[in-house]
Amino acid sequence: MPKDIPVSNGNLLFNFDSDYQIRDVYFPLIGQENHSKGAPFRFGVWVDGQCSWMGSEWEKDLRYHDSSLVTDVFLKNDSLGLELRCHDVVDVDLNVYIKKIEVKDLKGKERQVRLFFSHDFHLYGNDIGDTAYFDPRTRSIIHYKANRYFLINCCEPETCGVQHYACGDKDAPGREGTWKDAEDGELSGHQISWGSTDSTIGIWLHLPSGGNASAFYWVAAGTHYHEVAQLNHAVLEKTPTELIKRTSNYWGAWANKTERSFADLPTSVADIFNRSLLVLRTQIDNRGAIIAANDSDIVRFGRDTYSYMWGRDGAFVAAALAKAGYTHVCMKFFDFCTRVLSEEGYLYQHYNPDGSLASNWHPWVVDGKTVLPIQEDSTALILWALWIHYECSKDIEFIRPLYDKLIKKSADFLVAHRDPETKLPIPCYDLWEERFGVHAFTVAAVIAGLRAASNFARLFQDAPLAEHYDNVAEEMKDGLTRHLYHAGLKRYARSGYRKGKGYGLDEVIDV
Repeated sequence: MPKDIPVSNGNLLFNFDSDYQIRDVYFPLIGQENHSKGAPFRFGVWVDGQCSWMGSEWEKDLRYHDSSLVTDVFLKNDSLGLELRCHDVVDVDLNVYIKKIEVKDLKGKERQVRLFFSHDFHLYGNDIGDTAYFDPRTRSIIHYKANRYFLINCCEPETCGVQHYACGDKDAPGREGTWKDAEDGELSGHQISWGSTDSTIGIWLHLPSGGNASAFYWVAAGTHYHEVAQLNHAVLEKTPTELIKRTSNYWGAWANKTERSFADLPTSVADIFNRSLLVLRTQIDNRGAIIAANDSDIVRFGRDTYSYMWGRDGAFVAAALAKAGYTHVCMKFFDFCTRVLSEEGYLYQHYNPDGSLASNWHPWVVDGKTVLPIQEDSTALILWALWIHYECSKDIEFIRPLYDKLIKKSADFLVAHRDPETKLPIPCYDLWEERFGVHAFTVAAVIAGLRAASNFARLFQDAPLAEHYDNVAEEMKDGLTRHLYHAGLKRYARSGYRKGKGYGLDEVIDV
């Protein structure tokens, strides 16, 4: 289920599987439209009459280069006598994915090596009405449907532009895709296909005895032909080498923006820290949504994805990034939360990257009563994370427009959404999205959210409101101990379910 070495610029995201096959292509929002639908984009080699696609036949080492979002992939096939080293990036400015491939001969003989790249696009997440064709104007392969265009091009050592290609059909009897056409080392040159389409391009390399040869391959993403044609021109003009270099430099500077002391911790710990920051950034859309997980595998058995913005998940990420010195990354996240907040002041279960309401499995009726299909901790934790953001940035100018629209609005909901007798939150769904009741974690999150709102009220010289939020938080804290503390177990219960004037307690430990 996990994907390896993602590369992204906040608009375009490429995910790889453990066999170094591209599996997910998200554009123009991170997480919203997967234009591969999880189908593999195969990468293979033909040499000495044999064709081998990346898989179990290859030794693989997939990692990033230093502190950057540039991959450093080593591939070795002893039977073919080849070693490959690849670097993958999504350019920091241009919506272009670029791969550099270096091939090394291990057999000590001069040979011709042919690299093949297949593309199993499902534009807009389906394969109905796609077109793939060879474009002589840019000497590239273009896949398009409506307002989604992907241009594929390459550079061999002596020339740029696609020289070897095939466009064809897939997912039909007797039509597995053009990648099968490549297995004899040749491509048909078929120029156009429509419907359920795929394509494959080839790069021919002369490999000297014991020597090396290299090539470049790229995919430009846009919303119309001229956009991808201009991106292709920019790659050719600036050169793939320079684009990889500038992207590496950018992310290196980004990851090392602050000097940190790791004391006597080993270098590997510092490397993991920087890598974690960079991988987190690949899952954040440039318009603000912090996505839980961009991975197509779950679609096959769950018919849904994790490519959504959950308030809770986003709040934890935003708080962690703020403490790491990256408050600027999450400013748009809080703007996003402000935009999607309901009129009543709460967040629904989760949202699509464009801010629209995502799928929801919480019913509106429980035990015959109308309820809100929410997890209240998600709303509260946004306030908690926003206060951490402010403490780390001291950017009051950023906070000011959020005070009425996000802070007060959601805090007032937390105050109102309480049981008038016990002072605890009205039952809602738990953080695991399973149980409906009053949950210790939710209560703690609401208290933290109200404390944060109180801090903001004081910051803006609204002392009566600050006191009000504090009083409600204190009442809730007392109610938590009175109703959810299990004296026999000497700990708080996971959840409570209203029974008479109190709560029946769930004694299971929440982990």
